[in-house]
Amino acid sequence: MKGTDPGVASATLRTASGREATRWVAAHCRQIPWLTAATALTTVAGAALQVLPLLLLGRVVDGVVAEESRSVLVTVGGLMVAAALLGAAATALSTYLIGRLGADLLARLREGAVRAVLGMPSARVEQVGRGDVLSRVGDDVAILSKGIRTAVPTVFSAGVLVTIATVGMFGLDWRLGLAGAAALPAYALALRWYLPRSTPLYRQQRMAQADRAQALISGLNGIDTVRAYRLEDAVREEVTRASWRVRDLGVEVFRFFGRFVGRENRAEFIGLVLIVVVGYALLEADAASLGEVSAAPLVFHRLFTPLGAIMFTFDEAQKSGASLTRLVGVVKEPAADRLVGHASLAPADAGPQPVTVRGLTFRYPDTEQPVLREVDLTIPAGGSLALVGATGAGKSTLAALVAGIGTPQRGSVRVGPYDLAELDEAGARALVSILTQETHVFSGTLADDLRLAAPEASEARLLAALRTVGADGWVDLLPDGLHTLVGEGGARLDGTKVAQLALAKLTLNDSPVVVLDESTAEAGSEGAAGLERAVRAACVGRTALFVAHRLTQAMAADRIAVLDAGRVVEEGTHDELVALGGQYARLWRAWREGG
Repeated sequence: MKGTDPGVASATLRTASGREATRWVAAHCRQIPWLTAATALTTVAGAALQVLPLLLLGRVVDGVVAEESRSVLVTVGGLMVAAALLGAAATALSTYLIGRLGADLLARLREGAVRAVLGMPSARVEQVGRGDVLSRVGDDVAILSKGIRTAVPTVFSAGVLVTIATVGMFGLDWRLGLAGAAALPAYALALRWYLPRSTPLYRQQRMAQADRAQALISGLNGIDTVRAYRLEDAVREEVTRASWRVRDLGVEVFRFFGRFVGRENRAEFIGLVLIVVVGYALLEADAASLGEVSAAPLVFHRLFTPLGAIMFTFDEAQKSGASLTRLVGVVKEPAADRLVGHASLAPADAGPQPVTVRGLTFRYPDTEQPVLREVDLTIPAGGSLALVGATGAGKSTLAALVAGIGTPQRGSVRVGPYDLAELDEAGARALVSILTQETHVFSGTLADDLRLAAPEASEARLLAALRTVGADGWVDLLPDGLHTLVGEGGARLDGTKVAQLALAKLTLNDSPVVVLDESTAEAGSEGAAGLERAVRAACVGRTALFVAHRLTQAMAADRIAVLDAGRVVEEGTHDELVALGGQYARLWRAWREGG
C-alpha cells in the first residue's frame, strides 16, 4: 500500500519544534568536532580580549592616583593595545569560523531537505501544495543562508561577549557586578515577553508567504485555462488577498519588534543607573578604588553594543529560527511518507491497458466538501479521453488520481487488472506516466536529460524519440547534437522546445497509460498546433487521459468528459456534445469567439 493517505495525513509539511531543531544542529556539530571546538574557543578568546582593555583601564586610573612610575603605566598601556589587536584578530577569525560552521550545517540541511522532498510520493507533494514545498526548499533556505551570514554570527559572538563582560564586572567588585546584574531581570523579562509571542508570529508570516507562492504558482501554471474561462478577476483577488495577508503580518512583526526595543532600552537605563549609584556609594565608603568604580560603567556600557547587535539582528535571527524549524521538519517527515518499492510490473509486454474509474470520491484534508463526487469513467485500451471544465471543477485532481497520485476516500481507479490503491508509487509509475506543464530541463547534456526517462537508452533510441515529437530538426542544428549542454549554463530552449523534450521523455517511457495535465500550456500559441501533433504521436499505442486547456485538444480525443463541481455532467464525442447544446457546447462557442 502507499505510505500516504490524503484523508488522514497532515495538509502541510511538518514543522519541527525549537528543541528538535536545536538537537539537529547539536548532532551535526558533533560530526565536525574540530571546527565546532575552534569556533567556540576563538569566540570566547575574542570576547575576553575585548573586555580586558577596559579592566586594564581601571588599573591605569589607580596607577595615576597612586602616582606609580611611568614605566608601569606604559607597560599597562602596551598590554591594552596588544589585547585590543589580538581581540580584533580573534573576533575576525571567530566570525569566519562561525560562517564556515554555519555554511556546513546549511549545506547538510539543504541536502537533507531536498532529498526528503524528492523522496516524497507525488501525492504528498500535491496534498501539501507546491507553494509550501517550494517556499521551504527555496525561500526558507535563502532566509537561513542570509541569517547564517549575518544574524547568527552576530548573536552568537555578542552573547559570548555579554557573558564575559558580566564576569568581568564581578571581577572588579562583586557589589558592582551585582549592580550590573540587576539589569539582567529586565532583559530577561523583555525576552520572556518577546520570544513566546514572536516565534508563532514569524511562523505565520512564513506560512502566509507560502500561501501567496501557491496562489501565484496556481494562477501562472493555469494561465491559459484562466483566460479561456474568464477567471482573471477571481485569480487576481486570491493573489491580492494572500499578498495583503503577508503585508499585514510584516507590519505586525515590525510593530512588535519596536515594542521589544523599548523594553531593552529600559533595561540598559536601569543597569547603568544602578552601577553609577553603587559605585559612588562604594567610593564614598572607601570600599572600592577609583579605577574599579571608573571601569565598571565602561564595562557595562561595553554591553550596549553586543546587546544592541543582538536586539537589532534578533528579527533576522527569529526569521532564521523559523526557517530552521520548517526545514528540519521537512527532513523529519515520517519515513512512511517516502517513496518506497520498486517497479516489478512489466507493462511494455502487456500493451495498452484500459482505465476504469468507479464511484470515485475524493476530499482534501481539512475540507468538508469533496473535490470529486461519485465519478465513473472508462477509457478503453489504446483509447483517449479529454477532461474539460472550469478551474476548480476537479480536472487536475481526477488526472492525479488516475496517475496514482493520492488515494480516494471512496471508489477505485484500475489500470487493467491493477487497483492503483494497492500499489506503491513505483508500481503506479510503471503503469501510468503523468506529464504536466511544469516541465524542467536539467543541467547537463541533452542526452542526459532524455535518459532520465530511460537510463539505458541508446543514442539511436533517443533520436527516434525526438523524431517522433518533431524535435529532430532543431536538435540537428545544435553545436554538439545530443551532447550539447542544456539547462542552467547551457543552450537556451524556448517553451515549445522544452515541451517537445518532455514529450520525447514520455515517448521513451514504457508505461501503458499516459496522463497529460495541460502539458503544452507553457509553449504559447505559436507552437500549439505542432505540439498537439507531437502529443498525439507520443500517445500512439497507449491509453491516454488529457486535461485539455485548448478545446482543439479535446476535439482530437476519442471521447470528452465535462466536469462541473466534481461531477461528470456530460460525456461523448465532440460532435455529440456540440449537438447536445449543453455546457460543452457553450464552452465551445466561447472558445471560438475568444479565438
